[in-house]
Amino acid sequence: MRLVVLGLSLSSSWGNGHATTYRALLRALAARGHAVLFLERDVPWYAAHRDLPDPGFCELALYADLADLDRFRARIAEADAVIVGSYVPDGVAVGERARAWTEHVCAFYDIDTPVTLAKLAAGDHAYIAPALIPAYDLYLSFTGGPTLDLIEARYGSPAARPLYCSVDPDAYPALARETRWDLSYLGTYSPDRQPTLDRLLIEPARRAPHLRFAVAGPQYPREIDWPDNVARIEHVPPAAHPDFYAASRYTLNVTRADMIRAGYSPSVRLFEAAACGTPILTDRWEGLETVLAPGTEILPVDAADDVLAVLRGQPEAERRRVAAAARARVLAGHTAAHRAAELEMHLHDAHGRRRNIAAGSRLAEAAAALTGR
Repeated sequence: MRLVVLGLSLSSSWGNGHATTYRALLRALAARGHAVLFLERDVPWYAAHRDLPDPGFCELALYADLADLDRFRARIAEADAVIVGSYVPDGVAVGERARAWTEHVCAFYDIDTPVTLAKLAAGDHAYIAPALIPAYDLYLSFTGGPTLDLIEARYGSPAARPLYCSVDPDAYPALARETRWDLSYLGTYSPDRQPTLDRLLIEPARRAPHLRFAVAGPQYPREIDWPDNVARIEHVPPAAHPDFYAASRYTLNVTRADMIRAGYSPSVRLFEAAACGTPILTDRWEGLETVLAPGTEILPVDAADDVLAVLRGQPEAERRRVAAAARARVLAGHTAAHRAAELEMHLHDAHGRRRNIAAGSRLAEAAAALTGR
């Protein structure tokens, strides 16, 4: 297929998790023979931090604004499918143009589904509006479970389907590295995640000064009081993620509040850490067991005592067993190749629905002509 994807960012992983998700998925699509054009809004905060300006697996083009997007109208019209992502600047206007310019399948890929639904409920239509959802042939959702039924029933999507994030196992191998930290966390600052990070990493660090911790990611406020045994790293580019995880005895997964409420919303970092062979401590959310088995493939924790019990008491053999089980589960079902195959299936199904609708319309017109209506 010829695909056009209009997404938040492919060129820069700075301050967003979209880039690594798109990179893994599009590389896997290219390996399956598809040609992809990725259109990215040229904004200064990503321009200053581009770590993949020239991807070899797809064509990347930047556009300055909505008017400049017109340069790609013919490419969008020619594509077999067009996908518009969440958090795209002027996303509603971009989606309306994409829908108007193509007669083929037009899909919305929501990498932030619980956040999107919370914004819609609050009347915030920054990148998707209720009236636009039924116009998309397909709503691809970062979140599975009951949320998919809600998107169809409340907002009128003709087809809401799960498309979780994934990992490229070639880019995220298990490495042998000297341990630098007992527990690490990799993620951009988020106000709703910070209380959990305080409870599950900062508080254990204060109570166990002999252990070593790390928090990597941008945008953390200066006023946070980091204990002396917590290393602060401003940014770890994707190419350095495997080294970061390999240097961590355990790593922590922290979920945004909206995603905990929705459930069934695994983070891309969860799959990446598992692929790298680092055991994961996580907060709890509904649907976790459909991704990794609690207790055997991932370790849920609720408080600092739980974290310290693992860090101080879990035998090394058990730590390695949990890591190996998670890695095997992810490689068996959560790689980018799996997601690319799922996306193909969803797009082909959407093409079939469009053909059936078009055929039904032609039959109705023919019947009306025969009866003189």
